Amino acid sequence: MKRTLVGLSCTLAIGLSLGACASVPDKGNQELQFYRAHAGAKVYSFNYLGHMDSWKALDSSTIALWTRPNEAWLIDLVGICNNLEYTPAIGIPRNVGQVRTGSRILVHDPSGIENPCYIQSIRPLDANAIREGDKQKQGAAKSPPAG
Repeated sequence: MKRTLVGLSCTLAIGLSLGACASVPDKGNQELQFYRAHAGAKVYSFNYLGHMDSWKALDSSTIALWTRPNEAWLIDLVGICNNLEYTPAIGIPRNVGQVRTGSRILVHDPSGIENPCYIQSIRPLDANAIREGDKQKQGAAKSPPAG
């Protein structure tokens, strides 16, 4: 009887803690959803002449990549890409001036090792909508609390 109660207590405690974690909103996930909402249909490739304006890891398997001020791409990678959210730099090899589905992205970890991650899908982003959303977030963060 004692074992059953201990087992039941542990199971209940684990279940409650997982439930609590599931109900906490994930800020990063909201940002990823925002980017997905402003992404177009999947494309096979895009032109890339070796210049990257900026990039942003949205989670451990998704990046937003700006190739020009008004040209951005939502790139989903195959599986989890180690250190993607913490890396200071990525490398994008180009194949005849293009980045394609199946191409690799090199994630430079802090020790200098390049980890290859492979592109699962590419979607164009509405760069103007993303920029406007970023401005609104910055404005909301700067405004004083009501009260």
